[in-house]
Amino acid sequence: MSIQERVPVSTIMSTQLVVLNTTDSLEKAERLFKKHHIRHIPVIQGKKIVGMLSLTDLLRISFADGAYEEEEEVETVIYEMFTLPQVMAKKIKTVKPETTIKEVAELLSREEFHALPVEENGELVGIVTTTDLIRYLLRQY
Repeated sequence: MSIQERVPVSTIMSTQLVVLNTTDSLEKAERLFKKHHIRHIPVIQGKKIVGMLSLTDLLRISFADGAYEEEEEVETVIYEMFTLPQVMAKKIKTVKPETTIKEVAELLSREEFHALPVEENGELVGIVTTTDLIRYLLRQY
């Protein structure tokens, strides 16, 4: 096993976390996605991760009814129809800070999601995305 194969995910994960609480609104989630230019937000209760919301999850419900496309207030109405726990992914996989980048890449390439929460002792400590992986690979060249 080469040294590169043992590099832990903690070296590339984001630790400046943008998070949502289960009681937060979907409108707040949309504001955070736009403000931070991100596509995944971990959902926490206390310091424990309980779900993951992706921009795709939000788009799926906000464009669910194309009949109102001309109206600008539709998104807000639709967001009020759902709670964050109803829209977020609840069955999430997590990795530990010492999980290797290679293991994370293998996991993401097998699954249909593009971000993994990183937790240690039951607490969210980071998030790693396919973008983080690509940036890491580009640095290798």
